[in-house]
Amino acid sequence: MKAIIVDDERLARKELNNLLQEFKDIEVIGEAVNVDEAEQLINKLHPDLIFLDIQMPGKTGFELLESLEKTPQVIFTTAYDEYALKAFEYNALDYVLKPIEPKRLTDAVEKVRGQLAKLTPTEEKSTTKLTTNDQVFVKDGDNCWFVKLKDVRLFESDGNYIKVYFDKYKPMIHKSLNALDEKLDNKSFFRVSRKHIINLEWVDEIETWFNGGLMVKLKGGEKVEVSRRQATKFKDLMSL
Repeated sequence: MKAIIVDDERLARKELNNLLQEFKDIEVIGEAVNVDEAEQLINKLHPDLIFLDIQMPGKTGFELLESLEKTPQVIFTTAYDEYALKAFEYNALDYVLKPIEPKRLTDAVEKVRGQLAKLTPTEEKSTTKLTTNDQVFVKDGDNCWFVKLKDVRLFESDGNYIKVYFDKYKPMIHKSLNALDEKLDNKSFFRVSRKHIINLEWVDEIETWFNGGLMVKLKGGEKVEVSRRQATKFKDLMSL
């Protein structure tokens, strides 16, 4: 398990590094003192796990996660209870309070092991396309989520933003649908029109529509039109 430590305090990084020596399956492959440095490391080294401080000079740990196309497993490290509680509410895998207690760290690492054990070798090694087992960090106002792509049923373009449909939520992220389409695994996601990308696993019903198009009903209840241009390709994909 490859990990990086992101913390602006040198002594905190050293303390955590020392504690992690007890875990033979964890290899610390890099350290970063701020968000910009961490983003470069993550994009270059593709770690399985980030030990992430929340409050740092300049950008916060949350802003780092917003900048990533796919999010590794994350354990927040913080000296502030209020941030730890937020991290827990935001569906982080876990958090540990500073000064870090070995038992608490062990519990957090065990959770990471459990999550990574669910991935197939192919999915673990994937660094180019976003698969349904990848997770992304979504922030909309004061609300944040770690979202598995398998739980996202629909991406909808709205100007310079994308509306992400999962569970009962529809937060907006500042991304281009074209850029997202290039990153998504086309075995699981399909661009049905200029405005929509659907998760094929969420397709519930398909019916013919006007002008040679199709209408798809998703398991979440949304109805999305497949453009005439994409209808033939969609039929082939779904073996219709």
